[in-house]
Amino acid sequence: MLRPWQISLSQRIDAARAEPVYMQIIQAVIRDIESGRLTSGSYLPSSRELASTLGVNRKTVVLAYEDLIAQGWLSSAGTRGTMVSAALPDPGRAAALETTGSAGIGGAGRAEYRFIPGPPRPLALPEGAGLKLDEGAPDGRLFPVELLSRAYRGAAQRLARGNGLQYRDPRGAPALRESVAAMLKSQRGLPVTADNICITRGSQNSIFLAASLLIRPGDAVIVEELTYEPAVAAFAARGAKIVPVGLDSDGICLDDVEAACRRNRVAAVFVTPHHQFPTTVALRPERRLRLLDLARQFGFAVIEDDYDHEFHFASQPLLPMAAYAPGRVIYAGSLSKLLLPALRIGYIAAPVEVVEALAHVVSLVDGMGNTVTENTAADLIDSGELSRHARKVRQVYAQRRAAFATALDATLGDRVHYDMPPGGLAFWLRFASDAMLDRIEAGASAAGLRFASSRSFMTRDEAPRGLRIGFASLNEFEARQALEVLRSVVD
Repeated sequence: MLRPWQISLSQRIDAARAEPVYMQIIQAVIRDIESGRLTSGSYLPSSRELASTLGVNRKTVVLAYEDLIAQGWLSSAGTRGTMVSAALPDPGRAAALETTGSAGIGGAGRAEYRFIPGPPRPLALPEGAGLKLDEGAPDGRLFPVELLSRAYRGAAQRLARGNGLQYRDPRGAPALRESVAAMLKSQRGLPVTADNICITRGSQNSIFLAASLLIRPGDAVIVEELTYEPAVAAFAARGAKIVPVGLDSDGICLDDVEAACRRNRVAAVFVTPHHQFPTTVALRPERRLRLLDLARQFGFAVIEDDYDHEFHFASQPLLPMAAYAPGRVIYAGSLSKLLLPALRIGYIAAPVEVVEALAHVVSLVDGMGNTVTENTAADLIDSGELSRHARKVRQVYAQRRAAFATALDATLGDRVHYDMPPGGLAFWLRFASDAMLDRIEAGASAAGLRFASSRSFMTRDEAPRGLRIGFASLNEFEARQALEVLRSVVD
């Protein structure tokens, strides 16, 4: 006669799952011990008996039992068989897990400790199934996989030969820091060396690291009334008081910034001056200079997020503010738009003492980055492959930008208003009325569309509403199809 425990276990083992069967058995036994179904001193079926019950190879059960014995959950009783370790405490306090809403094997159940809850959704990740209209991502299909594979293999081999696969500098791989510094110096005019560079896990990681250095609880951080939601969340997580200011067709409103500085202890101003997020407008040169003057007057840092500098279609891009005020600006950049978002490579350019402080923070939260990936990126930069890829995709994205505007006019007509973005990989769409936008956001999911909510960009209720829709990651057919679905929701 089968024991009830065997029946319970057999119902939770599935050979079709990606997880190895022996690991499923291990987890099932542990869960039954923790829940009280298996108590200290209880004997388990023989490996042959349990294998027959589960319909698996006996060696699979033997492997699971040996692992559980090594971990201390089970003990061998010689010829009498295998039993739950007598050294385990009585788990009688635990109720049956099925009655607590547990998710079964692999499910974490409910936390039984105190923690700080986050928002009900991940930031910058539209919920639900269907076609995602992103906020300006590149098309990963355009980067040659074979090229990436060769670069990875070459970097890994060179590192292995030089014993470079060890723990190392939290500022990042020296080769990539040198390459990024050379790129910023030659292409963007920043007066930097490798000592001014800290490699990060992307632009969001850069923003959080900068916030960790600059902000104490109660400090104010000035942001535009429309801005990048994850940055605001990073500042708020450090205890910052978020102070929204106005925004117009020339960028951040500096009279508002000055007034906010006179009312608050301002630690930083966060801007995306090259292509303002989300509206795509460029911060005019005279405003850049006045913002830096205010930074000197009131002693705050400027966090300049230059997330897609490479993509400018109408004219030559303006130099970053960090090029002419490096002591006032923490410059955050990324290779994600140019290479692949999945590689997670960003960087911060800042004074040497700031980079050293950043390295300390990195050593606390990350230890070090991915040496192989960073050296791969350095090889792609130094070999010229990154520049060649940039030239190619700029042409593709310029064509998609023009085609997207044509498709907008054809599908939505006067229902939507936009200015052709001079650069970047997204359009900022304003609709004829807030009621129309409400209708779009309410009906999009049912129509199979996902995009960031208009309110995710807003830092105050009176800010103008709109949608930021990326065009680069979709080919012309995909973009037209998405806009036709959007029109059906509007109608």
